[in-house]
Amino acid sequence: MYERRGGSVFSSFLLGALFGAVLGLLFAPRTGEETREMLTEKANEYWGQAGEMYATGVDRVTDVVASGQNVAGERGEELRARIDEARARLQEQVAKSTDVAKDKVAETAPVVKEVVDKAAAGAKSGVDFAKDKANQGLDFVAKKATAVGAATADAADSAVEEAEKVVEDVPEV
Repeated sequence: MYERRGGSVFSSFLLGALFGAVLGLLFAPRTGEETREMLTEKANEYWGQAGEMYATGVDRVTDVVASGQNVAGERGEELRARIDEARARLQEQVAKSTDVAKDKVAETAPVVKEVVDKAAAGAKSGVDFAKDKANQGLDFVAKKATAVGAATADAADSAVEEAEKVVEDVPEV
């Protein structure tokens, strides 16, 4: 079966024209001069048709190229618009996520501050309690030392000194 291609059609046309011309020459009952005139006319006719076909082909190729450029430009613009839309959506999502994170921090900060304040208050009351107990112990030792006498007073003084050193080492809040 015959397969049509752009170059094959024109080649077939020229081959057919040549074949027809040869057959016409072989079987023509005309004189040589008449045949030459006829061949010249036919050659000019075919040359004109070939020129028209060439011009038509050039016009078609030019149209296809221009159409391809337009389509490529339109597709490029569509792609650029889609990229810009995606970028805008991404920026919007990042902004929303940032706002949500800021809100969560703002909600959590007072709760954390309250817990830290309670822990600090508990630590301070523990230190105050320990200080009171140490002072009570010192007072108790001082009373006992006075009751026991002068001999034990020296021992009590050194115990008081040691206890005072311990109390000094306890940090105040």
